[in-house]
Amino acid sequence: MRLICLADTHNQHRDLDLPEGDILIHAGDCTDGGSARESLDFLDWFSEQPHKHKILVPGNHDFFFEKEHHKDQIPENLHVLIGQSLEIKGIKFWGSPYTPGMANWAFQRERGAELRSHWEQIPQDTQILITHTPPYGIMDDTARGLKLGCEELAGKLESLKPDYHLFGHIHHAAGSKTFSNTKFFNLSVLDERFRIMNEPAVIEL
Repeated sequence: MRLICLADTHNQHRDLDLPEGDILIHAGDCTDGGSARESLDFLDWFSEQPHKHKILVPGNHDFFFEKEHHKDQIPENLHVLIGQSLEIKGIKFWGSPYTPGMANWAFQRERGAELRSHWEQIPQDTQILITHTPPYGIMDDTARGLKLGCEELAGKLESLKPDYHLFGHIHHAAGSKTFSNTKFFNLSVLDERFRIMNEPAVIEL
């Protein structure tokens, strides 16, 4: 099984060349302003990709996906995960768009009890975790050295320990690392100046 994984394309999806694979995963911020026009253009492109399975977890720029009445505009051949599980050929995924914060962005939740409660919903048998936010302390550093990851998610990972954790959000920190037998991928395609700088990650299962 070959996974092609990316995040933070911010409307530049049509400028990308994607490798062949079985599952295409986008970990959020597919748009910049979250408008219906931007979102539908992305969904058209995403649904047209040849990968048999396609998974989207929205990000804090993706306001379109917060609106309940837009769900009927999502193509049938892709999965949008908002605090939901998905199983493909015995592989168990779970995805969530929520990020810590109280600003005027999509899918934000207050740090503390609210976020802890949300992450407690992740099933313990999750093998591939997809979130937009990184966990605190793992590939969450901005160019100014600030760590903007989610502390509550990091706490949940102490007991969860999935095989893979895929995320984006912090453009400056793209890359991969392994901690405690979990492989972490910050999938940001763009840098902080919104230039395409990174290739999609390819994961062979």
